[in-house]
Formats: sequence, C-alpha cells, structure tokens
Amino acid sequence: MTGYASAQAELPAPTPEGPRLRLGLEIRSVNSRFLDLTFKMPEELRPHEAAVRELVMQQLKRGKVEIRAHIESTADATLPDPSPKLLQRLASIEDAVHVWLPKAAPLSVADVLRMSTAQSSAPADIAPALLQLAKTSIQQLNDARAREGARLADALKDRLAQLRQLATQAQPLVPQLVEQQKAKFLERWREAMALADGATLPEAAQDRALSEATAFAIRIDVAEELTRLVSHFDEMDALLKKGGNAEGVGKRLDFLIQELHREANTLGAKSATLEMTRISVDMKVLIEQLREQVQNLE
Repeated sequence: MTGYASAQAELPAPTPEGPRLRLGLEIRSVNSRFLDLTFKMPEELRPHEAAVRELVMQQLKRGKVEIRAHIESTADATLPDPSPKLLQRLASIEDAVHVWLPKAAPLSVADVLRMSTAQSSAPADIAPALLQLAKTSIQQLNDARAREGARLADALKDRLAQLRQLATQAQPLVPQLVEQQKAKFLERWREAMALADGATLPEAAQDRALSEATAFAIRIDVAEELTRLVSHFDEMDALLKKGGNAEGVGKRLDFLIQELHREANTLGAKSATLEMTRISVDMKVLIEQLREQVQNLE
C-alpha cells in the first residue's frame, strides 16, 4: 500500500560554539507483494540503520518502503560567508584535481556553500532521537495506509456484490437448460420411433434418450461450483470486515481469489449456453480487478 510520512527533531550542536542540528526522517511506501526496504542515510547515521530496520519490520509486512534520514544545520538558512581559509583550501584541492582530471567540472557556488555549512559528525547520543522519529513516522504511515485500506475495502466489497449477482443469475440457468435438453431428446426419440417402424423397442429407445439427457445434465451441472463461489464470497466478506484486526488479510484474500478464478473457469468450461459463457467472462473480469486491488493490501 502507498503512503508517506515524515518527522523532524532538533538536536544539540556537536560542539558548544557550533549551530544546532535538525534530524529528519521520511518514509515512502508503494505497493508490493513483499516487504522490500531501502535505506538512504548519511554515513554518520549508518551505524543505526539496523535498529531502524528492525523497528520497521516489526510494523510493516508488505510494500516497497524507502527510508530517508538526513541531518541539517539550523544555520544553513542564514548562508554564512565561507572563511578565506576554507576558500583557499577548496581552491587548492580543485587545482590538484584538475592536474589529474583536466576535464573535471569546476566547483560551483552551491558546492562551496554546501561544503562550508556541512556537518562532519552527528551527536554521539543521536540513536534515541532517530528511533523516536522512526516510530512517529511509522505510525503516521500506518494511519495513511489504513485510510487507503478502508477505501480499497469498499472497492472490493462492490466487486463482491457484483459477483454475487452474477452467481444468482447463473443458478436457474442449469435446470432450465436440462429441461430443454430433455425435451429435445424425447422429441428425437419420438421422431426415431416414427421412422423405425417398430424395429427398435420403444422402451429401449426412451431409456437411451433419458440416459443421454441425464449424462448431459451431469456434464453441465455447476451447482457445486456455485456453492463454492458463494462460500468464498462469504469468507472474503468476513476478512474485509475484520480489516486490520486480521493478520495477513492480503495473502488470504489473494488465495481466495485464486479459488474464485478456478471456479469461474469451470463455469465457462461447462457452459452450454451463451448466457452462462457471458456470466463466466464477466466473473473473470471482476475477479481480475479484485486481484489487482488485493495486491495492495497487507
């Protein structure tokens, strides 16, 4: 599921005379079937990556998640003048680089300002502040994902209602078709009797016609498939009502959708009328839409 959250905190300066620092953390999440974490942190925060990773994995189960952390000086906005000593040092370094790399791009004003305000180290006790920001951001992210999940649940319920309606339309089709086919078989039997001039026993021919009608009814009977479809609909409704209180809702729904697709395929395979074929196709379209939405749920 998609989501975004960010948090910031003020930190003490690394040195008494230095400016105060601002620690920021952002979390972005996009849809994915599995949990895929990516960290983008400055080197001074790398030692704390494992603790943040463990915290994220405890709270999130699915999604492609990117965690960004940064440290900024509160003096950055004032853009202090670079000292002559720093400028001299940067010019010396640039000349040395051009000796070996004559095609290297020259330093820009933005590069000089960034280097003059960069902080080389973070406070030694930054871990508690970083973890607290991570907890705050994760909670905000989960709140955003929960709101999106509620919207997705409404969309899934709408698709399920349409599938139930199609299943209801399919139920009376098979008995009607069996009766029609039985009448056709009996009509063929009567025509055969009129042409046979008694060469074939009427009872045997009638039994044969009824046997063919029975075999046809068994071949196109989809009562079991419709029953299983309704059962899967009920289970999906129950999972959607539980929502965030049920663990692994997305994976369970994904499994049920596979079963729905199998039953819809069977309806199409057993179809003996255009109407049943249409119902099977419409079901598979809705089921595919369900599958796409369920990939976004945990």
